Amino acid sequence: MTAIVVPFRGEQGKQRLAAPPEAHRRLTLAMLGDVVTACVVAGSTVVATADPEAVALARELGADACHDPGGGQGAAVAAALAQLGDGTVLVVNADLPCVVPHDLRTLAGAAELGAVGLVEAADGTTNALALPLASLFAPLYGPGSAERFRAHAAAAGVDAMSAVIPNLADDVDTLEDLEAVAFRAGPRTQAALAALGRE
Repeated sequence: MTAIVVPFRGEQGKQRLAAPPEAHRRLTLAMLGDVVTACVVAGSTVVATADPEAVALARELGADACHDPGGGQGAAVAAALAQLGDGTVLVVNADLPCVVPHDLRTLAGAAELGAVGLVEAADGTTNALALPLASLFAPLYGPGSAERFRAHAAAAGVDAMSAVIPNLADDVDTLEDLEAVAFRAGPRTQAALAALGRE
């Protein structure tokens, strides 16, 4: 079975998501909840985070939790991967509230064929990865990361495949992004967005 890692920064993440502190927290946890709900259907899921509420949410939804040691998204993912065997793994960002299990199974197909699969955001960053072996991971996140992940796969002698999966490509960095996907988002995100509209 494919393992899935979801890194979550908690209060330090999503700084461009302009909302009052309580609403910001509610929105980020809601998106995480919708992502993890999809992930646990598709595979054994680990949330890498230092946020106690996120740990509790992950466990409530049937996922495991791994402590984020700090140092960025790459370090969080590496910490979670260290708990897993060297099998097929997906790495899925926590700001993809439209994702459904079928999207994850589609992405996993690349890794099952022995290739690195990746879903690129519009700005060239990486929203999701499929790795045939967890040991192929490298902490390459940040601007232009999709191209770096492709180059890393090539250097390892592994094919890289871009996956066009809209629900994984549509990440949320701003309230405008969230409003654009509102009607496709999962129920937790929709509820948090509706609550924001009443505040």
